[in-house]
Amino acid sequence: MTQRDPFAEARKIDAPAIEKRPVETTQHGETRVDNYAWLRDSAWQEVLRDPSKLTSDIREVLDAENAYYAAVTDDLEPLRKKLFAEMRGRIKEDDSDVPAKDGDWKYWTKFRDGGEYPVFLREKIAGGAEQIIYDGDAERGQSEFFSIGDVAHSPDHKLAAIATDRLGSEYYTIRIRDMATGDELPDLIESADGSGAVWAADSKSFFYVERDDNQRSKWVKLHRLGDDPANDRLVYEETDDAYFIGVHKSQSGEYIFISSSNHVTGETRFVRADAPDDALQLIAPREPNVLYDVDHHGDQFFIQTNDDGAVDYKIVTAPVSAPGKENWKDWLAHKPGSQIVTFTAFKDYLVRVERENALPRLVISTYDGDEHVVSFDEAAYALGMHAGFEYDTSVIRFTYESPSTPEQTFDYAMASRKRTLLKTQEVPSGHDAALYVVERIEADGEGGAKIPVTILRLKTTPKDGSAPALLYGYGSYGLSTPASFSTNILPLVDRGAVYAIAHIRGGADKGRQWYLDGMLGKKMNTFTDFNAAAETLIKGGYASPGRIVSYGGSAGGLLVGAALNLRPDLYGGVIAAVPFVDVVNTISDAELPLTPPEWEEWGNPVDSAEAYGWIAAYSPYDNIQHTDYPPIMATGGLADYRVTYWEPAKWIARLRDEATGGPFVLRMNMGAGHGGSAARFERLDERAHLYAFALKVWGLEEAEPVKHEK
Repeated sequence: MTQRDPFAEARKIDAPAIEKRPVETTQHGETRVDNYAWLRDSAWQEVLRDPSKLTSDIREVLDAENAYYAAVTDDLEPLRKKLFAEMRGRIKEDDSDVPAKDGDWKYWTKFRDGGEYPVFLREKIAGGAEQIIYDGDAERGQSEFFSIGDVAHSPDHKLAAIATDRLGSEYYTIRIRDMATGDELPDLIESADGSGAVWAADSKSFFYVERDDNQRSKWVKLHRLGDDPANDRLVYEETDDAYFIGVHKSQSGEYIFISSSNHVTGETRFVRADAPDDALQLIAPREPNVLYDVDHHGDQFFIQTNDDGAVDYKIVTAPVSAPGKENWKDWLAHKPGSQIVTFTAFKDYLVRVERENALPRLVISTYDGDEHVVSFDEAAYALGMHAGFEYDTSVIRFTYESPSTPEQTFDYAMASRKRTLLKTQEVPSGHDAALYVVERIEADGEGGAKIPVTILRLKTTPKDGSAPALLYGYGSYGLSTPASFSTNILPLVDRGAVYAIAHIRGGADKGRQWYLDGMLGKKMNTFTDFNAAAETLIKGGYASPGRIVSYGGSAGGLLVGAALNLRPDLYGGVIAAVPFVDVVNTISDAELPLTPPEWEEWGNPVDSAEAYGWIAAYSPYDNIQHTDYPPIMATGGLADYRVTYWEPAKWIARLRDEATGGPFVLRMNMGAGHGGSAARFERLDERAHLYAFALKVWGLEEAEPVKHEK
């Protein structure tokens, strides 16, 4: 029986005819021709700060792409509305998080019915009226895009430093508000990092990171309230474009740490929080391929590091008075295959999150070496540790969830080992976890690697190859993909789709070596691992060739593009959100914001012919096969500095030139950046577009979801 072609009518619609303006580039003796290089606006830095400055002929192309996408998917509008309603129905609109104690106050956020943004609140522990610190809905005003980066209260609980972005380009503005009166101080910091302000102990000054015109974090400055920001003291300048900088405070509140690092190398400086004008002190100078993170306890620093061959990290101590490497002493030995993800030093306990075989765990230690593990039972799950504001505490807060279990928030008494459930995520439209099964299977990767794959499906979904599957992956920068609960994926699963997460090399799901085995010259492992996961779904009866839609965003967009070029026969459709696909050109251009730091991840194709060869072999834009490709949907953001708008625009144009099949469509957000809208319901609308596209690929536009009891 011949399967219906759901895009038959869509293929009759003429795609935009984009002018070709060939540009030749020769690197390491190889010449490539780029017909669409002109889609990169020569004044792209200005466009990031003011999208209205985009050149008119480029804007016409993007508008034409949006019009074509609308025409191709016009029939999906009723389905998108239905999906949006389902996803919104699973959100408790007037939700709030569990308050976190800080001294005499408790702080929390909540959403109101119909609200797009959080409201930040506080209340005295002793009782009294709650106070609104910042109302995101009210503050958005008429801005098309609006994002709240951080709201940080001062140590004396009088002021809040609020970082917001109104363009989507991640240039944040910091404003200071009196929390008691709501009055705004005249202090205004522009071009800041989204992490916002880190207050000094005096509550009259704060540290912040400033970005340059290429969107690179370059300077740490100290601002004193009432001073002209133009005169802010330069605390630290990073002169190497290959490094990111950041500022944070120790859990004890006694030290300010300034880190400078990329994905493989870093160093940290510090200053006392009560002496912000003192000179910075360096803990240990940067060494190639050595990373370390620092917290404080008593007269010592506790340092998580991969130094001395500790691939999955160990923890050392060093005296605050002499913290150089010559004084580092092992406190927690390296255990290969069990990666220390993060840790926090409290007064009486050190708490760490570890990950082994793609599963996290929480470990509680006393400083004399006694420790225990907080255990969990499901086959796949996700944990979140929330250190809170306080140092002298015997209670740690964590969250637990799995693909079928809504998020639960616990307080854990570290001495008695008692966990107290504070909140369970509500699903207003109903959620029956018993309808689902969560599985963990393994795919066979190149070189004998075992690739974990997490699966969520209805118990009634058959394993006879007839079900469709959405296969998600990321696999870069050592970032792991948690097996978390998402109400947004349930409309697909409830229609009989299998949702699978491929925990591939390039991420750190199985430890840092898992990351190292999927970067630089080993990057191809990332893409073959993903295809191995797809093949395993087919072998296991979870799906069949042509019934799998691959889904990835940013570097995950690179993943699905490269995996598709290797095996277009495996996939029935591709969803590439803000995809990093023009890899050769981008990583060869040191002017672009993220390129110099990325050389540690991908290789430097400017200086190294070997690195050029690695990248040229998998770059999705440069390896399109002249064969049938499945329908592809790409998204982009005009104000995106991480993956610039022209990457998905060029890729879609070239796909139409060199591949057959399709259709190949682009949905460009003309008023947002890398993450799309920051408003919670607008994000649902964006997700509805992606999922409606997948359902059309599967021919399930009319499918009804399983019913849940409320």
